[in-house]
Amino acid sequence: MCLAACPTYRESLKETASPRGRVALARKGLEGELKLSPNLIEQMYGCFACMACNDLCPVGIHPADLALSMRHVQEQIHPAKWKQWLFGGLISHAGRMELATWPLRLYQRLGIRRLFYMLGLNRLLPNRIRDLEAMLPRLPQRPLRRVLPETTEAHGEERCRVGFFLGCAQSLLFADQSAATLRVLAHNGCTVITPKEIECCGMPARGCGRMELVEKQARHNIAVFERYKVDKIITDCATCGSTLKEYDALFAGDPEWAERAKAFCAKVRDISEFLSGIPLRKPTKRIEAKVTYHDPCHLRRGQQVWKQPRKLLSLIDGLEFVELPESDWCCGSAGSQLITHYDTSWKVLDRKLDNIEGTEARILASGCPGCQMQLNTGLQRRGLPVRVVHPVTLLDEAYGGADGK
Repeated sequence: MCLAACPTYRESLKETASPRGRVALARKGLEGELKLSPNLIEQMYGCFACMACNDLCPVGIHPADLALSMRHVQEQIHPAKWKQWLFGGLISHAGRMELATWPLRLYQRLGIRRLFYMLGLNRLLPNRIRDLEAMLPRLPQRPLRRVLPETTEAHGEERCRVGFFLGCAQSLLFADQSAATLRVLAHNGCTVITPKEIECCGMPARGCGRMELVEKQARHNIAVFERYKVDKIITDCATCGSTLKEYDALFAGDPEWAERAKAFCAKVRDISEFLSGIPLRKPTKRIEAKVTYHDPCHLRRGQQVWKQPRKLLSLIDGLEFVELPESDWCCGSAGSQLITHYDTSWKVLDRKLDNIEGTEARILASGCPGCQMQLNTGLQRRGLPVRVVHPVTLLDEAYGGADGK
């Protein structure tokens, strides 16, 4: 059953690239029958961690989680110093991340990128470099963390007080998207508290086996939100939400952090999940377009949230929704697979693009920044006139956007 659902096996038809194969390799490695060689661990990094195999396994094995755990085993045996620097020294510090992306903002703001495309210089790049450049969305002039007030007041009577977990990608790359999230929340009677001192959710470090950094980031984020009296903690990033909801599993049995983590997780909600559970004001503006929806793996499987985004889209007059075939299949992003496993990532993406093209939709909604960047890159390469957005962005536009206060 897991073979039929695995995107990497479907493209390679190699047993080692399947969930069943990775389980066998992990067992043999841990029992000492196979050396924990770089080649064996590479099979674990080839897993997209899309969790399709987790859902289908009839005996309850979670091959995707096992692959992530094996990466951690490797880091305990042969720790990579560059991972400590990247995840502990850079990604954990919002100010350093802002400084690191400053050249990219300059590249766009000075018109260098536009000139680069006008002259057709992008076509001279190797495919992998060209596609990575194409993934870059239009960056905000300043990171959202720098311009957001800590408190966004509810419009009218306050119905709920929520915290907002501003993700790294959302602040640095998709500021307009998270600004829309805050407007929609405020428009529907929510006072929103956005702590500026939160750190990365921990998923990048987990994906590379650095669990000690994940636990450090989790403790920090839990402690930050404990200082605020909020009813819920909202995120508009599927990956962040999936990771935040698993903090309690990190500290199971820890006498100091177990209950604190459990209380934190009980409050975490994806934005579509939260909005679908409260009375919403009816949007007044129409959006005349055909729209389809791609399910991020960390939202559909990681959080069991899939009906709610579609419900939000159904509230908007003028939208013609068409279901995307294989909407819950991985798009091939998996965080960094376009960098680390380029050919497999593109093969998986090509099948997704075929399905998107078949819908004839002109808007593709999805609630994960990684998916959005991956899908937008593929659509650009094919020359398809499809706009990629977060569902909450469309809802914000139907409310009137920044002018609809």
